[in-house]
Amino acid sequence: MNLTVQALLAFLPIFAAALLLVWLKWPARRTMPLVYVLTLIIGLFFWGMSWQDAMASSVQGLFITFDILYIIFGAILLLNTLKYSGGIEAIRSGFSDISCDRRVQVVIIIWLFGAFIEGAAGFGTPAAITAPLLLALGFPAMTAVMLGMMVQSTPVTFGAVGTPILVGVKGGLENSDATEQMAEKGLAIGDFLQLVTTNVAVIHAIVGTLIPLFMCMMMTRYFGKNKSWKEGLAIFPFAIFGGLAFTIPYVLTGVFLGPEFPSLLGSLIGIFVVTFAAKNNVFLPKETWDFPPRETWPSFWLGRIEIDPNPMSNGSKISIVRAWVPYLLLAIFLVLSRIPQLPFKAFLTSFRLEWAGIFGSSISGKSTPMYLPGTILLFVVIITYFMHRMKFREFRSALSDSWKMILGAGFVLIFTVPMVRIYINSGFNETGLDSMPLAMAAWVADKVGSIWPLFAPTIGGLGAFIAGSNTVSNLMFSLFQYGVANKLAISGALIISLQAVGAAAGNMVAIHNVVAASATVGLLGQEGNILRKTIIPTLYYLLFAGLLGMIAIHLLHVTDLPVTGN
Repeated sequence: MNLTVQALLAFLPIFAAALLLVWLKWPARRTMPLVYVLTLIIGLFFWGMSWQDAMASSVQGLFITFDILYIIFGAILLLNTLKYSGGIEAIRSGFSDISCDRRVQVVIIIWLFGAFIEGAAGFGTPAAITAPLLLALGFPAMTAVMLGMMVQSTPVTFGAVGTPILVGVKGGLENSDATEQMAEKGLAIGDFLQLVTTNVAVIHAIVGTLIPLFMCMMMTRYFGKNKSWKEGLAIFPFAIFGGLAFTIPYVLTGVFLGPEFPSLLGSLIGIFVVTFAAKNNVFLPKETWDFPPRETWPSFWLGRIEIDPNPMSNGSKISIVRAWVPYLLLAIFLVLSRIPQLPFKAFLTSFRLEWAGIFGSSISGKSTPMYLPGTILLFVVIITYFMHRMKFREFRSALSDSWKMILGAGFVLIFTVPMVRIYINSGFNETGLDSMPLAMAAWVADKVGSIWPLFAPTIGGLGAFIAGSNTVSNLMFSLFQYGVANKLAISGALIISLQAVGAAAGNMVAIHNVVAASATVGLLGQEGNILRKTIIPTLYYLLFAGLLGMIAIHLLHVTDLPVTGN
C-alpha cells in the first residue's frame, strides 16, 4: 500500500467525523459510534492490526474515558453544590461589582482564570471548570463552551506544569537517533528542551495576545443582538492589555525559568493587574455590552442545566469571599499537587489502577484516580458543603443533577476515546506500516518540502484534534518533526516548537474536549455547532504560527545553536 493510499485511509475517520458533526449537524452520540467502527475496520483490514491489539486499544481508551468523566463529574458537582448553597448568586454579584460588561468578564474569567487552571491541571480542565462558571453568570451555554474551548490554546503547551514539553516532547525524542544528532551539535536533551520552550513561548505570545480580543469579537458576532464583530472590537485596548498582561510574564518565565510555570505565573500576574485595571475603569469602553434578553435566545444556545439563584436556600446569604473560596482552594490544591518538589504528587500518584499487557498485547491501560483533578474537585465539594453550611437535601439535589448530566457524556466518550487509541496504536500491526497519524504526516512532508514550517503547526493540531491532548500529539509527532527538519537541514528545535504550538491550538477543536465541556453545561448534541465556531480561531492560530515559522527559518535563519545547560 503506497503512501498516498495510506494517507487517504488514515484521513477517512477524521473526514467522516467532520462531515457528520459539522456539515450534517449530527450529534456526537450518533457520529462517534460510527467513526469508531470505521476506524476499527481500517485498523483491522487495511493496517493489519490484530483483534487483540484493537480490543486492547479500546480498553486503554476506556481507562482514559474514566479519567475524563471523573473530571467532568467533579466540575459539574462543584457547580451544582454552589448553586444549591447560594454561592453562585454571590459570584454573580461580585462580577457585577468589577464590571457588568460581558467582554470584561471574558478576559478575566476565561482568558486569565482559565489559563491559570490550564497551567495547574491541563487535560481539558479549563473548559470543564470555566464553562459552567460562565453559565452561572448568565452566559448562554453555547457561548460558555465556545469560550472555554478557545482558552485551550496559548496556555496549553505549558499546561499541567509543563507536561506537554517535559513528557510529550521529551518522551517523543528520548532514546532515539534524534538525541545522537543533538549531541553532534553540542546539545544535551535539556538544552534542546529549553530551546523549544523559548521558541514556543515567543510564538505563543505573538499569536496568543490577540486571543482575548478574538474571544470578545466572536461572542458579540455570534451571540449579540446586532451580530456585530465591531462590538467586540470596541474593547480592543482592554483586551490587548489583558493579552499582554498574561503573555509578557509568560515569555519571561519560559525563557528564564523553563516550561513548568509560564502559564501559571503569567495568569496569576495577569489576574491581579487586569482586575485592578477593570475596577479602576482603565482601558474600558464607554458603553457596556450584554447579551440580548434571555427570552429571545434560540433554543440551541441553551443547555439542560438551569442555574437558578439558590433554589433551595433557607434565606441565608453567602458572602462573596466564601463563594469564591472553593475555586481558590481548587486552584491552590491543583498547583500543590502538580509541583514535583512537594510530597503531594508522589503520594497521589502512588495509588494507580493498571492493566499491563491488555489481552496479552504490549498495550497497557492505567489511571491514577487520586491524582486526577476530579479527586481535588470532590475534595473541594466536601469542604464547600461544610463551609457553606448546606443541608443534606440540598447536597443530595446537587448530586442527583450532576449524575444525570454525566450519563450523556459517558455514552459519547465510550466510543470517542477508544477510537482515538485505535488510531494512535495502529502502528502495532503485522504489515510494518507506521501508525495512521504518522502516515498522514509523512505524506504531507513528502509533498511540501521547504515550506514545511508553514505546515508543521497543522500536523501538531491534527494530532491534538485526534487525541484531545497536546502531550499525546507531541509524543506522536516530535520525532517525525525532528526527522523532517533534519532532512531539510533546518532548525529541529523550531520545527518541534511549531509542532507544540499547533498541538495547543488543536485542543480548540478536539472532539472529546468539546464533548466534555458541553457535558458540564448540559449542551450535548450541539458539538457540530461548537466546532464550526472554534475552527475559526484554530485556523488563525495554525496559519499565523506557520507564517512565523517561515519567517524564522527563511528570513531570520534560526538554527539550533548550542547553549550552556545541564
